[in-house]
Amino acid sequence: MAVDYDVIVPTIGRPTLVDLLEALARQRVPLSGRVFVVDDRRRPSTPLAITDGSEDRVTILPGAARGPAAARNVGWGAARAPWAVFLDDDVLPGSEWSEQLATDLAGRPATVAGVEGRIHVPLPPGRPPTDWERNLSGLERARYATADMAYRRTALEASGGFDERFRRAYREDADLAVRLRRAGWSIEQGGREVVHPVGPADPLVSVRLQRGNADDALMRAVHGIGWRDEASAPPGRLRRHGAIVAGAAAVLALSLARRPKPAGIAAVAWLAGTAEFAAARIRPGPRTPEETAKMLLTSVALPFAAVAYRAAGIRRWAGAVAKDTRGPAPSAVLLDRDGTLIEDVPYNGDPERIRPRPGALEALAALRAAGVRLALVSNQSGVGRGLLTLEQVDAVNRRLEELLGPVGPWLICAHAPEDQCECRKPRPGLVVRALAELGVSPDRCAMIGDIGADVEAALAAGVRPVLVPTARTLRAEVLAAPEVAGDLRAAVAMLIGPCP
Repeated sequence: MAVDYDVIVPTIGRPTLVDLLEALARQRVPLSGRVFVVDDRRRPSTPLAITDGSEDRVTILPGAARGPAAARNVGWGAARAPWAVFLDDDVLPGSEWSEQLATDLAGRPATVAGVEGRIHVPLPPGRPPTDWERNLSGLERARYATADMAYRRTALEASGGFDERFRRAYREDADLAVRLRRAGWSIEQGGREVVHPVGPADPLVSVRLQRGNADDALMRAVHGIGWRDEASAPPGRLRRHGAIVAGAAAVLALSLARRPKPAGIAAVAWLAGTAEFAAARIRPGPRTPEETAKMLLTSVALPFAAVAYRAAGIRRWAGAVAKDTRGPAPSAVLLDRDGTLIEDVPYNGDPERIRPRPGALEALAALRAAGVRLALVSNQSGVGRGLLTLEQVDAVNRRLEELLGPVGPWLICAHAPEDQCECRKPRPGLVVRALAELGVSPDRCAMIGDIGADVEAALAAGVRPVLVPTARTLRAEVLAAPEVAGDLRAAVAMLIGPCP
């Protein structure tokens, strides 16, 4: 049975991306859909290297450098297939992976939101694994890991996708799984497998990983005290770390109070807790001098880092609730034209050259069905430059409505940039006029556009902006946008819920 899926890979440009793409290109059974690589580098100086020979099947999307949760939302928003398959950029699928994936997905009941893959972490033969290697090998027992996870598109749309408050590659996958299961979906185990090689790590990697304690605080805030059971997450050692830190604090306080005997007792307790922790990490390892020294050093620092990150997370997420990515549903949505509703053809005055953007028809139909009022808000500087007439602009707009249905009043700026008018985006004049014509307040309105000028005009008028990037969208514009969607359907899902 044929199954349609797209593959989404968020990346920060690690060299392993090339190995992954080459492995996907070598599948015995070709992939059924496209591979969407979301470039989530903060300040890329060069394009991503795609050298797998299948450039025609790989689409590179600009991310917002807000972490893998946001990058995956960009990816599945741009994908079209019924299933979105998420892979990390440092895994390696075998040549039969796509065939096994199709078997995993075929015939699943409509109530199944996702199907997990299996992750194999090869450890070095002939010696016990290091602390870092043992840490990575935990992926073999992890549930809901997006290193290889297939989600049904309808489930992603219904849940709003990944919660972008999780900025690290940690707990964002468990959070989505908990929300889906609470909503009545199921997540099942598949038979396919990817290999996750053990990469290099610096000596302080275990201390840096303690940042995840802040994400644990967010999980508890939004899902309650029993979130670990629901997420199949092990309990960890935070209580023991807290006791060690408390012992060290007691040493300092008692020393300052000039109470040497109690301070000595507290010091013994602190040292004993630290020694037990270090021994628990050294004992199962190779016990080389280098590994032992590393474990001793980091075992002193790690409890303090864990407690500090947990405290910071508790302060930040106090009162947090489960993420509603859509926010309040707007009464009206303003829409840019060129690059958003239709393909951008510069200074186009020919109605026959119109081509709707992917997902535009379904997105507009969903907005109308929800009773949302619409308006078209478009710069048309070709008129001011003498390249178009207003009659031609109107003809293009009429053809747009023949293809996509009514989009409400048309608000057009016909000035050239040098006219310094108040209506040309990024100034808010057009948006303010649209609000007046629709009779809605800024806080009940949203705007969808494809460039930074659309976002700036919306923000200047107090309207909620959603950016849908295209090839001409600058990376700086994506990074600056408060909300980014992969396409119009995903943008509408963020505003009012999934498109039918």
